[in-house]
Amino acid sequence: MDVKIEQSWKKRLEPEFEKPYFTELTNFVRAEYNTKQIFPPAKQIFNAFNYCSFDDCKVVILGQDPYHGLGQANGLCFSVNDGVRMPPSLINIFKEIQNDLGKPVPKTGNLERWAKQGVLLLNATLTVESGKAGSHQNKGWERFTDAVVKCVSDEKKNVVFMLWGRYAQDKGSIIKEKDHYVLKSKHPSPMSANGGGWFGNNHFSKANTFLESKGLEPINW
Repeated sequence: MDVKIEQSWKKRLEPEFEKPYFTELTNFVRAEYNTKQIFPPAKQIFNAFNYCSFDDCKVVILGQDPYHGLGQANGLCFSVNDGVRMPPSLINIFKEIQNDLGKPVPKTGNLERWAKQGVLLLNATLTVESGKAGSHQNKGWERFTDAVVKCVSDEKKNVVFMLWGRYAQDKGSIIKEKDHYVLKSKHPSPMSANGGGWFGNNHFSKANTFLESKGLEPINW
């Protein structure tokens, strides 16, 4: 696994790449790609960082696993490639944006446009085996992405963190909330969203109001 990652991230995360756990993770991931169908494509593993530099990052959304269906995952949490049917969680995200901001549901679920505006779309685990949700959990990715969250929390100010569901909220427990704007709600998956607590959270307008209050450009959601 070649770590081809944007320079502002690379200089901050270099210490992680040199730790034994990351060497073990690299060996595991490389072997998986050589013998199985793994998503996203290897060159897209670090897309979240390559589309959103550390310097530009002003919003962080935490996901859990990449999608494990053919052609779905593109290295950005909740995002799918152009032309791919939107998963239910992503549909619910767009429905909430429609309710919150009056924007119509887009035709594509590709969230590259968010990332390019400064939204870090970070999964806790960056790879997965085809058809096997959670198959690359507890191999070292979580430790790496914890370091990413800590880096943003410690070295930046006034970042909006969107923590949807218990998993993201637990992972976000290391965030220095006094220095940032942390938004929490139920997860947008139908299992939790339809029970209340996702729809009506107004996270997208709240994020933009906060960013504007700090003199930053709002996100075109």
